[in-house]
Amino acid sequence: MTLDRPMYRVKRRLLGTPLTTERAGEEKLDNRTALGVLASDCISSSAYGSEEMLRVLVPVVGAAAFTMVIPVTGAILLVLLLLTLCYSDVVTIYTRAGGSYVVARENFGPNVAQVAAVALLVDYVVTVAVQVSAGTSALISLAHLVGNGWTGLDHLQLPVSVAVIVLLAYGNLRGVREAGRMFALPAYLFIAAMSLVFLVAAVRGLTGELPHADLNAPGVVPSGTPGDGWLHGASLFIVLRSFANGGSSLTGLEAISNGISAFREPQGRNARHTLVAMSCVLAVLVLGVSALAHYTHAVPYTDGTPTVIAQEARLAFGNDTLGTAGLVFVQLATALVLYTGANTPFTGFPFLASFVAQDRFLPRLLTRRGHRLAFSNGIVTLSALSLALLLVTGANVDKLVALYAIGVFTAFTMAGSGLTAYHLRRREPLRRVKIGVNALAAVVSAAVVLVFAVTKFTEGAWLVVVVFPLGVWTLIRINREYRREAAALERLPTGADRPRTRRHQVFVLVETLDLATLKALRYAHELRPDTVRAVHFAIDEAHARRLSALWASTSATSVELELVDCPDRRLRHAMRELAVRTTQDGDTSLTVLVPRRMYANALGKLLHRGTGEKMSRTLEQLPHVAVTILPFNASHAMHALESHHLPDVD
Repeated sequence: MTLDRPMYRVKRRLLGTPLTTERAGEEKLDNRTALGVLASDCISSSAYGSEEMLRVLVPVVGAAAFTMVIPVTGAILLVLLLLTLCYSDVVTIYTRAGGSYVVARENFGPNVAQVAAVALLVDYVVTVAVQVSAGTSALISLAHLVGNGWTGLDHLQLPVSVAVIVLLAYGNLRGVREAGRMFALPAYLFIAAMSLVFLVAAVRGLTGELPHADLNAPGVVPSGTPGDGWLHGASLFIVLRSFANGGSSLTGLEAISNGISAFREPQGRNARHTLVAMSCVLAVLVLGVSALAHYTHAVPYTDGTPTVIAQEARLAFGNDTLGTAGLVFVQLATALVLYTGANTPFTGFPFLASFVAQDRFLPRLLTRRGHRLAFSNGIVTLSALSLALLLVTGANVDKLVALYAIGVFTAFTMAGSGLTAYHLRRREPLRRVKIGVNALAAVVSAAVVLVFAVTKFTEGAWLVVVVFPLGVWTLIRINREYRREAAALERLPTGADRPRTRRHQVFVLVETLDLATLKALRYAHELRPDTVRAVHFAIDEAHARRLSALWASTSATSVELELVDCPDRRLRHAMRELAVRTTQDGDTSLTVLVPRRMYANALGKLLHRGTGEKMSRTLEQLPHVAVTILPFNASHAMHALESHHLPDVD
């Protein structure tokens, strides 16, 4: 019976029984589950998109901001329409995970595609941080409104957000199917909750009972004074900043194309249907939240709580017991969908990273499936980067939004441009329409990137602008190294696996005479070299004499012990010089065997040095020299001796 290691037993207990590779095809999502899992990021962004528009407009034009938010929202919905048409084309043509990365790679080549890769990878990391932080803000807003101004939970913003990311990572490490069941429901709860808010607000509005928020309440964003000019005195720059902030409502739209591998067959059709449904839901939610803000004058607060959507729910439902229950339902549903919206990158990031790694632009370890068939290395990487971003920003939504939309709109630009090039090379029905739609989507998305980079540059967007070229350079550098290795392999002559030397010597590094040394000597003989030498570097003359006498008195080995003087105690330097002298004729190859003693307890590790590994690293770069570390379970051997059993040195 095979005994599992303790760490594997812990892993099995936490993640469940491992899934076999053959079951990878079974771990797929139906359309309803896919909408809940992959669309959570997109539809949940409606919880803060309109608020971010108002956060720019209110300080400049005051109450006029609630009028201006409607046309700005309309512009965002037009962009949503264009991008929906564009990505419907993407998921129909390209039915592998990767989205805009695949589109760019197939139409512009792998190097240009790395722009899309970096854009999406950065967007995924920021999305996790933004969604989780916004979800925590929703909970704190609930405490603020229900507790009549009590904000005693503000200090929990960061620790709660960190805990949620850890929980999301754990859920996804358990596998796609478990993640689907866990994360699909909140999306539907949020849709139901917001539908209830809109319905109640509409009824109260028609009867004239819908109240307004207090624009002078303590803590609200200070209101400016509208002018007499264009758009109530707001400059074009301010309107563009508001539009850029509101563009965060569209992040997550690309998630379906990036996670298309998670759909059941036929993947293209199922993904397209889910994409259209998601876009329709998002449009209704964004328009509804902006319209309610227009009528209720729900205004952002300086510290982020209570949120606009929380104020709208309170104003719609009222302050009585039933209204409070409705508020609790809305805020809990909002927090859940924001938290699970952060789950979308845990599906898209690992798939995309795996795909980029298959193209040799990221390390190959990102292509490996883990215990439960998830791309575990990608999940862990995303979690670590998102946690680092949370710690740097203190889980502040306003700071994080400044980093948000550049990445995703760059990906939108690459998708639209790639599809335009795709259709230009083909003769097909509606060719001109498809070219026009995708080209317009690319131009509009590029304009949003430019607007966001300029208007949000000093608020943190500069970081993304700097990261982009560095990220692209890094990915291309990784690919260059992989290609260099492949080219070196191709240049090898026929029979390159045959020995290039005529003699083979094996050195066994000896620290003391024990079972680990005997195992190394036995293995040395099994290699059948020309010579086996047991070498001890004498830095302690008394110990060297005792070891030499013990070696001479034992019959356990037929190899003589060689003592190498090391008066300056530079073990690695002495080992290197000996290896160089041995192989300097060019006809001799050398294998150095380093016994590695393993102990079950910390005391054994403390009492025995691990100098052999350090010495082996000194030899790794020498030609004709190979180093092998031989592990030996010393604790097990000692236990066998104490039990009066003869231990096997193997």
